[in-house]
Amino acid sequence: MQEAADKADTLIRATFSSVKPSLEWTHDEFDSGMCKETPELGDVTRRAVVMTEVSEERRGALLGHIERAWKKAGYVITKVNPDKRFPAIYADANDGVLKMSLTVGYKGQFFLDVQTACVKKSTVVPPKAAANGTDYYGTKIPEPNVRSDFWSSRELIRTAPQGGS
Repeated sequence: MQEAADKADTLIRATFSSVKPSLEWTHDEFDSGMCKETPELGDVTRRAVVMTEVSEERRGALLGHIERAWKKAGYVITKVNPDKRFPAIYADANDGVLKMSLTVGYKGQFFLDVQTACVKKSTVVPPKAAANGTDYYGTKIPEPNVRSDFWSSRELIRTAPQGGS
């Protein structure tokens, strides 16, 4: 399970590292459990939360950028929820181990969840890599509280952001 959790952590870092201008994000609590069909197997869900305020006008750009980055990495987009207030993208890492979702929640806060398949049970430790920004791991995560000249702007995007796919 730890190896699968490490892969999930790598996917989270790679996803957010692909975004330019960069976002601040934090690790959220993770969970691990037993697989119902096979008790000697377990799964892990790693979570990260974007702390950068992403304006309503820029949310589609961020979702589109991450969707393109995932496709470029060979991930398969399995579902897109185009809901105006709470859109989401779901994908499969195409490795038999990881599935992920990027959802927009209250006040436009982005949530990235990466769930592993059922793998051999083991102890799982919290993520080792540092978050980008204030790390709220183990505490209540506030609403987005970091302003960005680009992502928080209320202006519509006329061209792709620098470093975008």
